[in-house]
Amino acid sequence: MKKFLLLILPLMGMILLSGCNVSGDKVASTSAAVQAPPLIERDVLFGNPSRTQGRVSPDGMQMSFRAPLNGVMNLWIGNKGEFDSVRAITKDNGRGIPSHFWTLDSKHVLYIQDQNGDENWHLYAVELATGKIKDLSPYDGTMAQMIRQSESRPGVVIVGMNDRDPKWHDVYSVDLSTGSRTLLVENTGFAEILVDNDLQVRLASKTLANGDLQVFTRVENDWQELFITPFEDMLTSAILGFDKSNTGIYLLDSKNRNTAALTHLSLTDNKLTTLVTSDDVDVSSVLFAPVSHKPFAYALDLIKPEWHAIDDAYKGDIDKLNQQLNGGSQVLAQSLDNNYWTVYTDESDSSPVYKVYDRATGQLDDLFVTNPKLKGVTLAKMHGVIIKSRDNKQLISYLTLPVESDPDGDGKPSTAVPMVLLVHGGPWARDVYGYSPTVQWLANRGYAVLQVNFRSSTGFGKAFLNAGNKQWGKAMHTDLLDAKAWAVAEGITNADQVAIMGGSYGGYATLAGLTFTPDEFTCGVDIVGPSNLQTLLSSIPPYWESFRQVFTNAIGDPTTEEGEKLLKESSPLTYVDNIKKPLLIAQGANDPRVKQAESDQIVEAMKLRDIPVTYVLFPDEGHGFQKPENNLAFFAVAEAFLAECQHGRAQPVDNDFANSSIQITHGLEYVPGVPGTASSN
Repeated sequence: MKKFLLLILPLMGMILLSGCNVSGDKVASTSAAVQAPPLIERDVLFGNPSRTQGRVSPDGMQMSFRAPLNGVMNLWIGNKGEFDSVRAITKDNGRGIPSHFWTLDSKHVLYIQDQNGDENWHLYAVELATGKIKDLSPYDGTMAQMIRQSESRPGVVIVGMNDRDPKWHDVYSVDLSTGSRTLLVENTGFAEILVDNDLQVRLASKTLANGDLQVFTRVENDWQELFITPFEDMLTSAILGFDKSNTGIYLLDSKNRNTAALTHLSLTDNKLTTLVTSDDVDVSSVLFAPVSHKPFAYALDLIKPEWHAIDDAYKGDIDKLNQQLNGGSQVLAQSLDNNYWTVYTDESDSSPVYKVYDRATGQLDDLFVTNPKLKGVTLAKMHGVIIKSRDNKQLISYLTLPVESDPDGDGKPSTAVPMVLLVHGGPWARDVYGYSPTVQWLANRGYAVLQVNFRSSTGFGKAFLNAGNKQWGKAMHTDLLDAKAWAVAEGITNADQVAIMGGSYGGYATLAGLTFTPDEFTCGVDIVGPSNLQTLLSSIPPYWESFRQVFTNAIGDPTTEEGEKLLKESSPLTYVDNIKKPLLIAQGANDPRVKQAESDQIVEAMKLRDIPVTYVLFPDEGHGFQKPENNLAFFAVAEAFLAECQHGRAQPVDNDFANSSIQITHGLEYVPGVPGTASSN
């Protein structure tokens, strides 16, 4: 079900930064004795990385990655570790290619792409021998979902497509060479349909009227109930895949416990075996041997991920891997023989590095650094902290301070500094330890940055996640206020020096902060955030139909009088009259999740009341901003806005709008130093 998570913002992804001296910056409101480092230029900060999304091929002989071609992110391949051999296999000149992966026979590279952020993802295959690119889902208005491939069935992938009915994805076997598809099963109302290792349709799930998830097994073309996942376990449970014999399945399962455990369910006798569990956090990032389909390792992530072996045959490898890690890490891909693991390593104060773990040598060697320009640049260190909420919940959080305010690096500033409360999207997501370009940008400009895993955040068990049900603008918001109060009590900032910023749910939290508690924050930056929960739920994309009841249970039921009342009282638009602090709103016109109307309606309400607001619109973006030109333009405006209300440092706006589609449709006058655009008024 995790593919349906509503409000996760792709904007705050892997953008990289460098540094140099810039003139004309404002003086930060801090009395720190250490001189601030040079400003890091935005075009490096929010432009294209040098390389990213590295993968070693399943045969262990090749590598692939995303890198710019004529300024646009395209796909490249070459011999593993030999960059003289690389060549571009795509030549996109638009928004670029956001994600890719290999076929298991190493003969094709697959990628997804939508149009201007509409999230109608098409699945493409690049045949490496010929260079031919084929659209495997060439149907207008269709969202393709990659379901499965198997080493025993080369040249075939299983894909879900919703061209028959936009609400439901039928399941097809697609030939990679010809693009022809064969219907395996028509979707009659299932949230998800799964195939086994032989690519046979075996399982499906359906959301019931009460929000529970009913899981079925297919027996002789007939669907029979296998088990029920209660609503409270929906977002902390998942089917991970079949065992080698296709007679059992591996699950993340929180039923009858708080945190998600790794379990195995036999499909022959319904015997459930618990393999791994933790009392503190959900089991995550389970690694499976590609051919035996047996789990051999997993991660536990409280503040930083820690890897653990399941299979004793891999204990030495996991020990060696852990010894060479210091920060965030993800195992992104494995060769079919499982001898090479592609590992993303992510320390908070340096560029992320893609590495390859070689089981033969036990060494974790660099594949490439995402942004070599960061070498020698002074970046800020992230500190994990645990904050208590007013009802005694643990809020796992991350604090990053401007380096000049924390010369000894102990996570405590020498004097209070302005702070930005940076709220993650989702809300069914979480902040993690590691490098963040947005965090480094804010810290470099002189702000402390606090990221809070408020209730509803994932990874900390179902009790913590479900504590956020029907608490939008209520306890979820007071968690943020409690985190702010902690920062003030710790001397990190002053009560009148805190801004709030975020995207998607974080945008909602920003609007809530300025409407529900208008005196708590100096200003707010809302990126694609919903302002009206009633209209948000009435306009969700059709392919989320199976997940509608989950939203209803978690946010409010628009079909009941009580639910309508809750949605209205939890909507920032209801309290627009309360806004008294500066607000910047940014929106993608093609956003299918949080539609443009969510930003339009609160901007119009503020205009009618003569309440100042600055509105930035991107006509060629969706739920977040993918084009580097648009990222650069947005953050130029946001930087000037924050400098005005938070008095931090700011790089002058120069050529930041070049080639961007940015439209400042209202409130340009509230952001001094930002030039007009053709659509400004």
